[in-house]
Amino acid sequence: MSVRFECGLVVGKFAPLHRGHQYVIDTALSQCRHVILLSYSNPELPGCEPERREGWLAKLYPQTTRLVVTNERLAQWFDDEQRKIPPNSAADDVHRAFTAELVERVVGRQVDAVFTSESYGDGFAAYLDRYFRGVNSSARPVQHVLVDAARRAVPTSGTNIRADVHAQREWLHPSVYGSFVGRVVCLGGESSGKSTLTEALARAFGTSHAAEFGRELWVERGGTLEFDDLLLIGRTQVEREERLAERSNRYLFCDTSPLTTLFYCLDQFGKAAPELERLANRNYELTVLCAPDFDFVQDGTRREPEFRLKQHEWYLHELQRRGVPYIEVRGSVEARIEQVATALRRHK
Repeated sequence: MSVRFECGLVVGKFAPLHRGHQYVIDTALSQCRHVILLSYSNPELPGCEPERREGWLAKLYPQTTRLVVTNERLAQWFDDEQRKIPPNSAADDVHRAFTAELVERVVGRQVDAVFTSESYGDGFAAYLDRYFRGVNSSARPVQHVLVDAARRAVPTSGTNIRADVHAQREWLHPSVYGSFVGRVVCLGGESSGKSTLTEALARAFGTSHAAEFGRELWVERGGTLEFDDLLLIGRTQVEREERLAERSNRYLFCDTSPLTTLFYCLDQFGKAAPELERLANRNYELTVLCAPDFDFVQDGTRREPEFRLKQHEWYLHELQRRGVPYIEVRGSVEARIEQVATALRRHK
């Protein structure tokens, strides 16, 4: 479709950003030289916090101007601590005035099209038209473009999806769904069964697991790692988790985390890069510490049994020092799976 408008506007809670929202945004992109995406909600909706919405929009629509509004940002933009996001239940004209001022004063643009899937779009466009003409008498007229009002192309809603994100994942882009996948990390000393448990958990829950990149690189480098390799391991492990989360089902089970990489870095080099220290603070929905409660197995790549105990004690100390909740699992693989399953049921 040829470009019809100079600047289009799409406003939404995007809580979460779903295929219906994308259909509207994609339509705007096909008809406009430039598109502004404006997102706000009062109250905020669980699981759809501003940082998440900002991440979804930036990843999927980097070519747009994106404005995810918070009260803190409003205070900065307008130098006014009293400026607040209007309640979702406020009158239409309150939201229209709020939107118009943000677009004109914060973005510094005027729009000539607003794209919605709602009947209120005509009144919204008329309000914006009056507002922008009041600022600039030669402003382009603002038109409303109604997109899929009957929801035939994408028969869903944010309310429906929020009721059960995992059951409604077909309506979410993989990168959006991935942010709702719970990361479960398995930690433990060498020969404590964490890799076996991670893979077994993925099979039991019908989902994916993130293998330990550090071990792969260690084998590839012939058992010798340089200081900078440890930061590479931490970064790559996180990137692997993010990529696999998009293809997971409810949970992603992770074999180690950057905290493990930090341990090896400190043990081998006595120091760590600041970025690796930050990565080691990564949060997980559940942290599982595998107890060294069975015989040590030397596979030719591991250090002495005493090192396993040293690792375990370090994890106990670090998790407690950092205030990270965790469970310590013991026994057979089957027993450990049940212990993790019980913890996840309690976590819901």
